[in-house]
Amino acid sequence: MRRTAVRLLLAVLVALATCLAGAPAQAAVPDSPAVTYTNPLAEKRADPHIFKHTDGYYYFTATVPEYDRIVLRRATTVQGLRSAPETTIWTRHASGVMGAHIWAPEIHFIDGKWYVYFAAGATNDVWAIRMYVLEGTGANPLTAAWTEKGQIRTQWESFSLDATTFVVNGVRYLAWAQRDPSVNNNTDLYLARMANPWTITGTPVMLSRPTYSWETVGYKVNEGPAVIQRGGKVFMTYSASATDSNYCLGMLTASASANLLSQASWNKSPTPVFASSAATGQYGPGHNSFTVSEDGRSDILVYHDRSYRDISGDPLDDPNRRTRVQKVYWNADGTPNFGIPVADGVTPQRFSSYNFPDRFVRHYDYRARIEANVTKLADSQFRVVPGLAGGGTVSLESANFPGYYLRHDDFEVWLQRNDGSAQLAADATFHRRAGLADPAGVSFESYSHPGRYVRHWEYLLHVQAVSTATDRADATFYAQ
Repeated sequence: MRRTAVRLLLAVLVALATCLAGAPAQAAVPDSPAVTYTNPLAEKRADPHIFKHTDGYYYFTATVPEYDRIVLRRATTVQGLRSAPETTIWTRHASGVMGAHIWAPEIHFIDGKWYVYFAAGATNDVWAIRMYVLEGTGANPLTAAWTEKGQIRTQWESFSLDATTFVVNGVRYLAWAQRDPSVNNNTDLYLARMANPWTITGTPVMLSRPTYSWETVGYKVNEGPAVIQRGGKVFMTYSASATDSNYCLGMLTASASANLLSQASWNKSPTPVFASSAATGQYGPGHNSFTVSEDGRSDILVYHDRSYRDISGDPLDDPNRRTRVQKVYWNADGTPNFGIPVADGVTPQRFSSYNFPDRFVRHYDYRARIEANVTKLADSQFRVVPGLAGGGTVSLESANFPGYYLRHDDFEVWLQRNDGSAQLAADATFHRRAGLADPAGVSFESYSHPGRYVRHWEYLLHVQAVSTATDRADATFYAQ
């Protein structure tokens, strides 16, 4: 009796606080609705770059395991790139420079022309890696006329690669990785302004040097810069360590109004922002780029990894890096949250509360609840998969505990492992309905107890009958 009284008192206090705060009875439909893809997107394609153009097409290029050519695909959807035909737009030279190790192409559209940035060695020295640029004329880069604009010259004639370009406040920059001949490491990250799409101007600044332990496993590496901007901030991800299971992403952050050509303007995250996950079977995620969803409302992380940890021989000789994609989420403080490299198959979603829009469904100690500021992103991500009990239903599988599903147990919702029993299958299966409080949302009706829906009560999830407007609001969620 005492516990029931406390629960009722808490419910009254929560309702009173909501009224006093003047909180809206209804949340706005999320700015970034759910978007899902199926991984991997492309087998044996590393260092992927996807560019969404104004012509309605996505253009995809990547390193091929033969290291001998530059290829392009295009499709009107990200998923369509998986089966899109591939065109070779350029092949390595038979001798001399640009004759070996054709790596990490990126495609950009600048001032009415196409540009591909890539790295290459020479036939007489395959490790004399330098950065080069192709220029393409024509509406469709798969059929464009391509010319070589030559090498991007930097402050040194040394190992350099992974050029990328971006614009902040009207200024175009080039970021890249290069070896400082005076330092005993492999590559640092550099930034310079551009005079034109194949020429830098001014003195480059070194933004980041591999110093953390996670940046120096196997090799001392900072490479593969990629930029995403949001909310007046510039975020530069980069790859670190050897290209095996230790490969991971770090991140630099700067204000868009700061002097980007000052190292002091950039803050370096002390831990990786994206790394291998044994739980999902993804290893060595890295060399990423960014694109946007088909509706332009979600940011998409594009990267490569392998489906196994142990590699025989030199990782560069292993051809099985695959291109993968997954949605980028944004923390309340405006920073990107990449979570973990999700399992192969359909990518997961998040579900925000209809009447508490800053709270997301998540598991904590296996109990399901709604909670705000879930920075451990994967705790709040679920794959919507065919229902374990069948019949046109769905089940919600944990992103970071594959094989574990949301199920009701004595009408409380928990995350539990699928033990193969008919009871768990029934309890972990739901009918996906239009949102009871807003048809733009979603509600989940219990398969084994028709008429009962997943709803939050004191922020914990239960399966209960619904009758009032409050019940329907508590049982409505938005997929994000």
